[in-house]
Amino acid sequence: MDTQYQVIVIGAGHAGCEAALASARLGCKTLMITMNLDSIAQMSCNPAIGGPAAKSHLVREIDALGGEMAKTIDHSFLNIRMLNLSRGPAVHALRAQADKKKYQQEMIQSLQNQSNLEIKQGLVTELLVEDQEIRGVILKSGMRLRSKTVVVATGTFLRGILVIGDVRYPGGRQGEPSSDELSESLERHGIQLARFQTATPPRIHADSIDYTKVEKQPGCDQNLCFSFDTLPDGRGQLPCWVTNTTDKTIKVIRDNLHRSPIQTGSVAGKGPRFCPSIDRKVLRFPDTLNHQIFVEPEGRYTKEMYCLGLTTGMPEDVQEQIVRSIPGLEQAQIMRPGYAVEYDYIIPSQIKSSLASKVIEGLFTAGQINGTSGYEEAAAQGLIAGINAAKRCLGQNSLVLSRAQAYIGVLIDDLVTKGTEEPYRMMTSRAEYRLILRQDNADLRLRAIGYQIGLVDEQRYRTLCEKQKCINATLDWLKQTQISPTTQVRKILTDLGSGDLKKSVSLHEILQRPELTFHKLDRLTTLPDLEPDIIAQVEIECKFCGYIERQARQVAEFSKLEEIRIPVNMNYQAISGLRTEAKERLQAILPISLGQAARIAGVSPADIGVLLVFLKGAGEHVSA
Repeated sequence: MDTQYQVIVIGAGHAGCEAALASARLGCKTLMITMNLDSIAQMSCNPAIGGPAAKSHLVREIDALGGEMAKTIDHSFLNIRMLNLSRGPAVHALRAQADKKKYQQEMIQSLQNQSNLEIKQGLVTELLVEDQEIRGVILKSGMRLRSKTVVVATGTFLRGILVIGDVRYPGGRQGEPSSDELSESLERHGIQLARFQTATPPRIHADSIDYTKVEKQPGCDQNLCFSFDTLPDGRGQLPCWVTNTTDKTIKVIRDNLHRSPIQTGSVAGKGPRFCPSIDRKVLRFPDTLNHQIFVEPEGRYTKEMYCLGLTTGMPEDVQEQIVRSIPGLEQAQIMRPGYAVEYDYIIPSQIKSSLASKVIEGLFTAGQINGTSGYEEAAAQGLIAGINAAKRCLGQNSLVLSRAQAYIGVLIDDLVTKGTEEPYRMMTSRAEYRLILRQDNADLRLRAIGYQIGLVDEQRYRTLCEKQKCINATLDWLKQTQISPTTQVRKILTDLGSGDLKKSVSLHEILQRPELTFHKLDRLTTLPDLEPDIIAQVEIECKFCGYIERQARQVAEFSKLEEIRIPVNMNYQAISGLRTEAKERLQAILPISLGQAARIAGVSPADIGVLLVFLKGAGEHVSA
């Protein structure tokens, strides 16, 4: 007997968890299927969330929209710090080292307590498809599960191959099988797959480290959290440790490069450029001897330590030589060797901006199956896929975030319009409007959208409204309050290390001086009593007002092209004046707007001009 669901999520990694929670919270009967219930939300690589490369921005956007990752890491971190504080606010990045088992426990509890959500252990071998529309899935056991939509979030498991040296064997990650039949099912239904690879470093025993030779890296003593709703609990933090490779390390690697999978060809797909293996670093940077290595705890109740910076799939005996050539790790005991994993992914030009498939109606994909790398990128896609799978079931329009609204929008737009030739990682440099898309203001940008969707409750939305109201009122007060160049005022400014004052100015103008902070203004006037997050937003708005205003104007120009919609059934071959390459690329991507069309590689400004004239002539120039 068939069982009927509205949404089935295949996979219970970071993408699958967010997708399942989102669709269930939106009222859809949801089933999450995983090969192993004990591996839900497992941190297969580094048990850390956030950090540089815009990962913390994604986590806070997930939280603002009503996702779960931020709350989960807040309840399970061992060490938390804000990075890049010497640089501007656009690249400030929160990073937390997780207790990997605690993280899993917290996420599993959220999933098991969620109404409308069932969790089942099983292996999906085939998609049920009729007339190129999804109808459900078939399990290895033969059970048929019916559903209106399916979200595939299979991580590295599709035809996964594990590689250590010249040894290759099937697996999605160490100790777990691969999923081969689902890849075959996707291909049978017309979806094109390709191969990527990633890798993880060896784990070493904490008691085998010489801590006198490594640098201690404590957590921050401030009350930091990822979620806008978490109240800090002030729990004690565990330190991380820093060391470096040496000329001896480099020699070991060079002497054994002939045994490296990237040289022998035992691993095929391209790996992540921004997180290369140590052997690839030696090849890419031959003159660098001191690569930084972070030794980080994996939990409060385990002795395993993660060696960030030592990713490799080289043979185990070589890994031991590499590790023991590093200061502080001379006697290190490897508990788990590093390994590479090669896997299938979907060429992302086959997905829409909603993360729905262009090939099979009702099919959505999220995470590494779309060609991305990282927990945060996966979770962000999972959230959007879960939302839009639910919206399809409910007969509602899809949620598509633009590049001017969120890093999530940048991530998905890059995948859909540009594709990726290597595992995609979200970087602040990829966002044109990064001064507006900061990690500190994600709630101000996106929480109202989460509320409109139905993932943010009334109380959290009212808190947002009060916060925005307070920020606006404070900015107005700063602009209206004038300071005259009296002798006393000039002396105070001198004492504060600030320049002289020649005429009356507003506090807003005074605060634009880089050496002054909001708190320092109390020497000049009585300040309102404000929460730290309000003060932080006010200072940024004051000090960067010129840049923010300029970027807002750029966003307005960007939005004009985004508002020019392109019909989904557009026949580009029929448009005279378009170059052949442009026709082929436009037909493959099927952009939803003129702005998106302009970002497709192979489409020139002249092609966009032709397309705009055609749309106007056909009466298709409509607003979003």
